[in-house]
Amino acid sequence: MALAASRGAGAGLCPMPVLPLLLLFLPGLAAGPSGMLQPRESPSRERRELGGLWSFRADLSPGRDAGFAQRWYRRPLRQTGPVIDMPVPASFNDITQDPSLENYIGWVWYEKEVLLPLRWLQGDPAPRVVLRFGSAHYYSIVWVNGVQVVEHEGGHLPFEADISRVVQGSPGTLCRITLALNNTLTPHTLPPGSIQYMADKSRYPRNYFVQDTKFDFFNYAGIHRPVVLYTTPAAYIDDITVTTTSSDSVATVQYQVSVLGSTDYSLSLTLCDQEGKVVATGDVPVGELKVLNPNLWWPYLMHENPGYLYSLEVKMQAQVGEVLLEDVYTLPLGIRTVHVTSTQFLINGRPFYFHGVNKHEDADIRGKGLDWPLIVKDFNLLRWLGANSFRTSHYPYAEEIMDLCDAYGIVVIDESPGVGIKLPESFGNKSLQHHLAVMEELIRRDKNRPSVVMWSVANEPASELPPAAHYFKTLIAHTKALDPSRPVTFVTDVNYALDHGAPYVDVICVNSYFSWYHDPGHLEVIPFQLTAQFDNWYKTYQKPIIQSEYGADSVPGLHSDPPMMFTEEYQQALLRQYHSVLDKKRKEYVIGELIWNFADFMTNQGTTRVLGNKKGIFTRQRQPKAAAFVLRDRYWKIANESSCLPPVITSHSFYLK
Repeated sequence: MALAASRGAGAGLCPMPVLPLLLLFLPGLAAGPSGMLQPRESPSRERRELGGLWSFRADLSPGRDAGFAQRWYRRPLRQTGPVIDMPVPASFNDITQDPSLENYIGWVWYEKEVLLPLRWLQGDPAPRVVLRFGSAHYYSIVWVNGVQVVEHEGGHLPFEADISRVVQGSPGTLCRITLALNNTLTPHTLPPGSIQYMADKSRYPRNYFVQDTKFDFFNYAGIHRPVVLYTTPAAYIDDITVTTTSSDSVATVQYQVSVLGSTDYSLSLTLCDQEGKVVATGDVPVGELKVLNPNLWWPYLMHENPGYLYSLEVKMQAQVGEVLLEDVYTLPLGIRTVHVTSTQFLINGRPFYFHGVNKHEDADIRGKGLDWPLIVKDFNLLRWLGANSFRTSHYPYAEEIMDLCDAYGIVVIDESPGVGIKLPESFGNKSLQHHLAVMEELIRRDKNRPSVVMWSVANEPASELPPAAHYFKTLIAHTKALDPSRPVTFVTDVNYALDHGAPYVDVICVNSYFSWYHDPGHLEVIPFQLTAQFDNWYKTYQKPIIQSEYGADSVPGLHSDPPMMFTEEYQQALLRQYHSVLDKKRKEYVIGELIWNFADFMTNQGTTRVLGNKKGIFTRQRQPKAAAFVLRDRYWKIANESSCLPPVITSHSFYLK
């Protein structure tokens, strides 16, 4: 690989002349206190997806700086040199037959030309036109018709820009959207990484480097989620925040509505049940709605009607000059409570046990690109499995996935991209400030989702390092200040006696791989080591515990009896050993178990990985291994310990309840 140059602060679009630096990112221009409501069509709003084929060009110049030096954003990308078609949403890595693109590090360029309806560009006042990216990994700079409109750091959360002034001056002409995207990870990004330069000229070409990361999944890059244009009136509903409480016969929905574009406005709020019946109304920006005999939002398999959602319609009328504008936004709303004790996790006052999975946004060809058939298949498999929950390991998932969690009653531990935080420099103030900002973005996006019951701020950080104490104390306090209604955790693999972050969490989440990474092949040590793990953590902190990862790799079709590592039998046997201990401890203070992993997924190449991580209970193509049936029998047995569930499924046929 050739060296990639950086954009330097204060240097405009000129590349940094200092070669050893790959990138110095500028602070994003998009971050701010405004809302991040999911774009939805309404009588006052239109939404247009820009998926399909975009023009694409990787900057293959020695410094990766040609795009900025030659200002590719100033004219159609095809006029700058060779371009190829690139599907959006998708990762770019696996689309072509070019191995250099698969492992490319540096700037790539995307472009889409679209024609906007005249009604979006005219009127007095004209509507707002907003360009939104669901996510693009990792650092983004966006231009519209050659005018920079937004920068954003982070690969897993949405960002947007009001482009009204740029596009409304030229109705009837194509709107050219250009994105420069860089997938370089540094010690201060989330997730962090570093560039390793190979200086031995006898072994490597000049300026050769690789991206080094401390996480075990492939660093796919590209526009991973939908790009949309949407409109609002000039005065509009900017944000809605809801929290809920409930008793046996009445629920309270506390709400806050933010309006921008006018101070002279009125509001009308209408809460309807699934049959369209009005159950409560309001007319002030900050208030509460009372719901008699509410239908609570229950997790899948905890109630005969899981995932119950009301509809909160917010209607605003605002005077702008001589014109009366109206905006309407409808928010799905679930009524539920969450509470943590020293031994239990309570949803709506009832003990909840997490029997679920860890996942990845990962699939053949499309990488991390959003894919509806795959999403629906995964939810069908989750429900077939009897899983009631998952963690968004190790980054926030697409809004479309979260929508289905809300609707199906799948409980979510919503995790930030704080994975692989291993280097001491990744615990400094620069990293901490960015991590705080990421949690603000995540909570702004997902704060109203009933499926989200807990925030996870990190996965397997080096929390044994002394700086981790201040880092996690600050990060968790900040997260709780942003959202006091949910517990906060991070996922650890550090010894209980050494972890500096654990004192600040509400729930202990522990990853362990006994008889795999430790004492490989010795299944007989699992009961002893796992029991000691749970007892030590609980005696130290008196907090409920989730076994947040456990598992073993298995190659589909590889068999051995007695079980040997990498066979389907060994994966089954390891799970059963864990389950024997979990069955004892879930009667005390263990509140959940999440298998690693739902499906096989791609990783960097290495001597311990054969086409990726094989710890899935399903293959990457979503076919079951033997372990899937072990887990399915277990999860349905646990679910049927409750009294208000449908009868257990005994067949191994793939179908939905």
